[in-house]
Amino acid sequence: VQLQASGGGAVQAGESLRLSCAASGGIASPNAMGWYRQVPGKQREWVASITTGRKMEIADFVKGRFTISRDSKNIIHLQMSSLKVEDTAVYYCAYDPYYNDYEDDPPRFDYWGQGTQVTVSS
Repeated sequence: VQLQASGGGAVQAGESLRLSCAASGGIASPNAMGWYRQVPGKQREWVASITTGRKMEIADFVKGRFTISRDSKNIIHLQMSSLKVEDTAVYYCAYDPYYNDYEDDPPRFDYWGQGTQVTVSS
């Protein structure tokens, strides 16, 4: 399985970016895919996830500014609006095969992409 994230870049505070992630290599359905982010010296933190059944979860600290969407079983997007300086991080795409909407536990995300840098300046 390979996950290719794209769409990162450098923007000013208040602007928007759209990240995309394409998974390849025998992608299962159903599944869950999601986004994490990490800044140097800090733990990676979950941002959002979405299942093939379009069940979405968004972290409270980006709720109302970020949305996650899915084109197909292997392509997802993260629309980031009203970006803040504190959103600066490397954003990673993640994948959990065979994850169903009815599962109580969150996705385990055993597969990760290489990350895309998002830099927001004031």
